[in-house]
Amino acid sequence: MRTRAFLLAATLTTGLLTTLPVTTASAAPARFSDDFNGDGYRDLVTAAPSATVGGKARAGAVVVNYGSKSGISAARHTVITQNTTGIPGTAETNDEFGASLASGDLNRDGYADLVVGTPDENDGTGTAVVVWGGKNGLSGGWTVPGPASSAHDEYALSLAVGDFTGDGRADLAVGSLGKDVWVFRGGFTKASGAASRFVLRTELEAGVIHGAQGLAAADVNGDHVDDLVISGTDERTYDDGQLVYTGSTGDTPLILQTFLHSGAWRTAAVGDLNGDGYDDVVASTAPGSVSANDGGSVRAYLGSADGIRTTPQATITQNSPGVPGTDEKEDWFGHSLSVGDVNGDGYADVAVGAIYEAIGPDWQTGAVTVLRGSAAGLTGTGAQSFSQDTAGVPGSAEDNDFFGSAVRLSDLNGDGKADLSIGAHGENDSDGAVWSLRGSASGIRTTGAVSFGPGATGVPATGYPHLGRLMGQ
Repeated sequence: MRTRAFLLAATLTTGLLTTLPVTTASAAPARFSDDFNGDGYRDLVTAAPSATVGGKARAGAVVVNYGSKSGISAARHTVITQNTTGIPGTAETNDEFGASLASGDLNRDGYADLVVGTPDENDGTGTAVVVWGGKNGLSGGWTVPGPASSAHDEYALSLAVGDFTGDGRADLAVGSLGKDVWVFRGGFTKASGAASRFVLRTELEAGVIHGAQGLAAADVNGDHVDDLVISGTDERTYDDGQLVYTGSTGDTPLILQTFLHSGAWRTAAVGDLNGDGYDDVVASTAPGSVSANDGGSVRAYLGSADGIRTTPQATITQNSPGVPGTDEKEDWFGHSLSVGDVNGDGYADVAVGAIYEAIGPDWQTGAVTVLRGSAAGLTGTGAQSFSQDTAGVPGSAEDNDFFGSAVRLSDLNGDGKADLSIGAHGENDSDGAVWSLRGSASGIRTTGAVSFGPGATGVPATGYPHLGRLMGQ
């Protein structure tokens, strides 16, 4: 379908950088890990990994929409490809630039930097690029070297930024299909990149569909040093779940605390669900994990002074009390996850995508549920559900939209309440699209909702761009 929210059209061949108003920032680290122009507002990063660039199919593009007092709009954006001036590399067929994303102020200049992974680069060898933030937004880049390429494939399959060594500087963790995770130490410069690097040799099963399928930075024990959560398969038991490594200022920066037997080999998100000062881990499991016919589930594990607790505080499906909708086999409730406080009550909430959810007669349309945090942790009480059939949400539900293929909870307008951004990579015959719904004291509201597709940002609709397949977290 062609929704009324598609505002502009432009042709992308070498990348398009929109000039932004000049803003100022101090030399202190950026306040937010996703404020790329230092204006005090979080920005939204969305990948179109199958976008055609310079005539090369599936070369990939990344769209950054800059936050403001009024939130995001299609007009305030930057598009980055491997053909963009200053970005290392060249757009090539099947690269899928933007297949992984992370951000943080790596060089401590007051502007967040964007890390873009291309695990299919060079026939699956993989690479990553740091794109530097600045007062005019993102520009220029540095290639993250891929050490020991013979030990793994699809380098930069997963990315995370956090201070894992406790020195006050943001580090970059890079995963692959191997069991090794490389950590590039903070102290980055635009000229030479990372100060140094070390390898974390994990107990992950390696190989196709294995390795570090997901990375996330969190402080699960409240010691003000970031910990690393790695999603994958434990080689010792072949169980799917999360390896949790606690950060440290000592000689061994990352120490294995535990393996969460969550059943989630790929998708996990982090945040403080119960407001106790410890980050918690939320993981999604495949359909059939709770009961024979469930459509997917979400499990919450709470942090503590001793680290992450290994017994889930909650396991939620669409059959749980308070959760809208009906639990149906193959809905894939939990395909995407994001954590943020949508109503400003001090408890982080969780956005859950169910991309195969049917809406009426429409098949694989997709829906997003927002679960609430509370003093006890994650709960279905007060949950909200959104689809393109929800009043105020632009567009209409159709077959194969995959609404909820990506979700992001972040405060894009600076009012202290996280807004809900949603991707639907199948919208308009796989052009893809993005929606932004406002957070409020009563939860997510659809008044003033924003929606746009690739044409509004300068990403061509040639082929199948899949805008919204992935969002930065």
